[in-house]
Amino acid sequence: MKKLSLFLVVALTLTLVMGFSTVGMAQDFKVGMVTDVGGLGDQSFNDSAWRGLKRAEEEFGIEINVIESNTMTDYVPNLSSFAEQGYDMVWAIGFLMTDALTEVSAMYPDVHFGLIDSVVEAPNVVNALFDEHEGSFLVGVVAGMRSETNKVGYIGGMEMPLIKKFEAGYRAGVKAVNPDAEVYVAYTGSFDDPQAGKELALTQFDQGADVIYHASGACGIGVIKAANEKGLYAIGVDSPQYHLAPANVLTSMIKRVDVAVYNEVKKLYEGNFEPGTHVYGLADNGVGIYREQAENMLSDEILNTVDNYKQKIIDGEITVPTHPDEL
Repeated sequence: MKKLSLFLVVALTLTLVMGFSTVGMAQDFKVGMVTDVGGLGDQSFNDSAWRGLKRAEEEFGIEINVIESNTMTDYVPNLSSFAEQGYDMVWAIGFLMTDALTEVSAMYPDVHFGLIDSVVEAPNVVNALFDEHEGSFLVGVVAGMRSETNKVGYIGGMEMPLIKKFEAGYRAGVKAVNPDAEVYVAYTGSFDDPQAGKELALTQFDQGADVIYHASGACGIGVIKAANEKGLYAIGVDSPQYHLAPANVLTSMIKRVDVAVYNEVKKLYEGNFEPGTHVYGLADNGVGIYREQAENMLSDEILNTVDNYKQKIIDGEITVPTHPDEL
């Protein structure tokens, strides 16, 4: 009986110690996030990344924080600020932060960093990339089949290889199901100017487009507003964007930045940090169409066609171009 009582006391003591240890570890574990210039409220990838951190906060009890960048010159000081405060992990959200993270990760080798949409080769950096061209192909199928005018649009943000990747996949998807369709293409030159997105979208709608897909960050808010004003259609990107105009957003090309951020924070928290590059694609639902809205807005024929093309891409029967020059 005494042995049993002693065993219970020891077990209870260990449980309490381990419990306090876990809580202490969670409270001491801090993750910071530096947004691109679009900031929180972009309804796009910055917001998606923040959702991933919020999920980690809720599940692990860790401390999270965010600094919003106003200009590109803010990147280095913002990243450095978290590193200097002893944060365990610091996220750089967006390929525009590549040079800044290259500099800062070398300055703070004991801090772990995460980067979305680009690659920094360093032992303390994990990079999350996505097969955006494949997801964009699927919404291209949607646009090509849904259009009644045989004219659709694409509006990108900055004219850079990543955003060209969205364009290439989208145009390939449109042409796969509607070879005669005309695809208008325009770029805003930024990711934080909704008015520029709206003006370009209104121009394309006036030219006869009835569906426009955007990959332009906060500029896409303007694209969707234009669709709403014209009574026509937009396709969102990165995050579900139907709530901006439920009657005018056919679906969104979901890019699971939230999943990537959560996964990599979880690995570090559990002691399994893996530097290098991790790619999220169709096969693991890293990209794809936002099904819930699509089922409200699209016919079964379009949804079945999207599913068929998705499987062909996963099986390797279709190779989606990553640049318009490959079309």
